[in-house]
Amino acid sequence: MDRRAWLKRGGALGALSLIAAPSIAAKLTEREIREFRPRPLSNPVLLNYNENPFGPSAKVRRAMTEAFDLGCRYPDDLIEELANMLATKEGVSRDHIVIGGGSSEGLKITGATFTRDGGEIIAARPTFLAMMEYARQWGATVSWVDLDESMTHDLDAMERRVSGKTRLVFLCNPNNPTSTIVDKNRLVDFCESVSKRAIVFSDEAYYDFIEEPDYPSMVELVKKGEDVIVSRTFSKVYGLAGLRVGYLVAKPELANRIRRNMPANTNVLALRAAMTALNDDDFYNFSLQKVKEGKQLMYSAMDGLGLEYVKSHTNFIFFKTGRNIQQFNNQMEAEGVRVGRPFPPYNEWCRISMGTIEEAQIFNKALKKVMS
Repeated sequence: MDRRAWLKRGGALGALSLIAAPSIAAKLTEREIREFRPRPLSNPVLLNYNENPFGPSAKVRRAMTEAFDLGCRYPDDLIEELANMLATKEGVSRDHIVIGGGSSEGLKITGATFTRDGGEIIAARPTFLAMMEYARQWGATVSWVDLDESMTHDLDAMERRVSGKTRLVFLCNPNNPTSTIVDKNRLVDFCESVSKRAIVFSDEAYYDFIEEPDYPSMVELVKKGEDVIVSRTFSKVYGLAGLRVGYLVAKPELANRIRRNMPANTNVLALRAAMTALNDDDFYNFSLQKVKEGKQLMYSAMDGLGLEYVKSHTNFIFFKTGRNIQQFNNQMEAEGVRVGRPFPPYNEWCRISMGTIEEAQIFNKALKKVMS
């Protein structure tokens, strides 16, 4: 299958959504508004940071309010409580868990811990840059490997780059900004093989949005004692981006090295929020459903305009505008929508985050005007 055909696979599914569009665009019920807290409509509409447009949920807000009395306390006990909850969730012991202020902090500290003073990181291009940008400040070098023709990590090329100076191999899977995932069987083989020569870091910030059946988390390799580190976040499906809670899962030897270098803990309100969010299945499932609905609305608009896009495994879509991304960004903001930044070398492609249904409709209207 050639690249254009692969990309347009999503188009057929998007076209089918035209039939369901009226029900998809239904307004939220009073209960949904009360319990799941859609963000207020802004001008411009902010669809540029892959945030969840809902939350914190009513349950999480109550938990945070009740935690105000703990504001005079250090967060150590709550960190232990959340770490034990996460260990149970991931099927590991507590000493596998490292909690930080968002997963970005975990990425940065991991990069600095293992590659300072000249160690090499192998990473795809484009991808999420937090680890690489921070590690370079500590003397690391980065070996970039371009994505393949399907805008997916080129695992074969990445594996060939591994050498004696390689300390980390970074995978963002699903990838940001392209929203692609690698073949699940090849992923496991790659991580098992490469982790014998360097630490593999699997950034799974968007793992919850994957719809492919039985798609594996690399936590399974952590359980086997491999040199694999997995990052997860409460910023996306849980709707807590502003509270900054994330965590790593790694075998104890690696986790201890990272934990010693963590510069700060998160706070008691954020910890209570995360603990409550873990058990708020209603909000979790609602968030996933609204992402699906938003993507179908946007796919339909893109199909109507004949635009190429990648079938998304995340809460955003990567699509081709056919014009310089900075020009397109300015044009969209003039129409009241802020979209993602440039991601070289895909300078005619745009990343658009899922918003509320109302925000998606505003995006569609702006897109049609700008592309006409």
